[in-house]
Amino acid sequence: MPSQFTLPLKLVTVHSGPLVLFLWCFLLVVTLCGCAPSGPPNANGPSGEVVEIETIEVIPADGGKAPAGVDTATNVIDDDVSATKQAADKAKADADEAINEAAKTIEPLKNTDADATEKTGAESLPKVDGAAAPDAASSAAPQAAARVATVGDRAQERVALGEPALTAGVPGSGALTLEQVDEWLAHPKNSLVLEPVLPLGLSQGAGQIQGLERNPLTRAKIELGRQLYFDTRLSADSTVSCASCHNPTEGYSAHTKTGVGIRGQLGNRHSPVSFNRILSGAQFWDGRADSLEAQAVGPIANPIEMGFTHEGVVKRLQAIPVYKRQFDAIFGSLTIDGIAQAIAAFERVLVTAPSPYDFNEQLRSFAALDADDIAEDPELSARFAAAQASVAAQPLSADALRGREIFFTAKGNCTACHVGANLADERYHNIGIGMDKPAADLGRFTVTQDALDKGAFKTPTVRNVTLTAPYMHDGSIATLEEVVEWYDKGGHPNPNLSDKIRPLKLTPEEKSDLVAFMKACTGQTPSVAVDRLPTDN
Repeated sequence: MPSQFTLPLKLVTVHSGPLVLFLWCFLLVVTLCGCAPSGPPNANGPSGEVVEIETIEVIPADGGKAPAGVDTATNVIDDDVSATKQAADKAKADADEAINEAAKTIEPLKNTDADATEKTGAESLPKVDGAAAPDAASSAAPQAAARVATVGDRAQERVALGEPALTAGVPGSGALTLEQVDEWLAHPKNSLVLEPVLPLGLSQGAGQIQGLERNPLTRAKIELGRQLYFDTRLSADSTVSCASCHNPTEGYSAHTKTGVGIRGQLGNRHSPVSFNRILSGAQFWDGRADSLEAQAVGPIANPIEMGFTHEGVVKRLQAIPVYKRQFDAIFGSLTIDGIAQAIAAFERVLVTAPSPYDFNEQLRSFAALDADDIAEDPELSARFAAAQASVAAQPLSADALRGREIFFTAKGNCTACHVGANLADERYHNIGIGMDKPAADLGRFTVTQDALDKGAFKTPTVRNVTLTAPYMHDGSIATLEEVVEWYDKGGHPNPNLSDKIRPLKLTPEEKSDLVAFMKACTGQTPSVAVDRLPTDN
């Protein structure tokens, strides 16, 4: 790229060799690197302003008299140049040695699944000055690659969430046996602590990851949690599992208006989704569980849901050899806390893959970059081409693109609550749902006893929302079109209505476009083994 600065210089020969070397080195540096004012940028000048420095003149060598002090200065410069060169040589040698040492510690990426043969994701793009670097992944199926490192006294493995092997179950088919579980637990990789890498889109929320300090992920723990999640033996009459209300075939929710527990009992709230929980702290519509672990075991003791006791479920699982073996190996013993940690570990790896919305956003991130800069960088150019290909494979329709503009602007006002990587602010709002009933569900107020929280419920994610009908905390709205109508009219007036809710006055076309955009926020969830569970004996 051309230099941002012009540098008019006049140079004539001087007798001192070292001085000539010094001046030529100076000229080379400023010519290659440019020269900027030492003070702050000119606030009034245009961006990329050309800066010129004073002309430098050197005394001619053809008999012209040098000013007083030049000879002395030349000797000083000779000494300074020599010292500077020695220091530079030493610094370069030190840097080379440091680089060589660092290179010895870097291990190449290696596949964590011996059967995986395709590289389906892209690594992180470099940050380009002046623009946010395009997002890391570029495929709906995350790359099954990992880097093993030692942190403290435990080995860690970097792994992409959504990798099929994480949720595929113990290799084999049919009911799990002790022999199969023993072989699984004996494999060293299954006890490695995992450092999760979020897929494209969700990766913007990497700093929002919750719970791993107290409950680190391992493959063995995730697999145990998978078994528990789908096992109806966690309920009193062995008819209800976690998946009964958070079913992968129903968007990790349930298509019933409210949850359905043992003996067909109906709850009073719609089943929230169990994916992307790795980005969430407090759980349930009212946030009464302060962690995913607390949420995981809450329904076990709820008389309407699973109708059991914590003591009862521990005793039952201890009588199942395959479960006892796994708990002893992973936690040291079988406790309700271990059950909570295992289920939470499994739920934390349930993430949504990139959607058409995410691919479109990835491509949009290149818009801030100069086309020449992209073309001149082979790696960046390849990533740009990959982003274009992803959008071509999963494009946003014209109406979805228009809907995006409504969603992210004041016209739709959606981002008053639906923000961040998971398109949810993790906060509680009263939008008027159910507040016209004689005995309204007071939501968050039942937890905090703060009058301002009356009728407030946690913001659900827009991701995969097309798969999780009906909507709202009480399942009272059947379609996305009806959801938009609710917001368009400004909710239901009540003393605690959120100040974020106001009439939108959208046209029929704008309402349709907004629905189209929400549907474009749909991505695949990991394939999961649902029936590979322990035998009774």
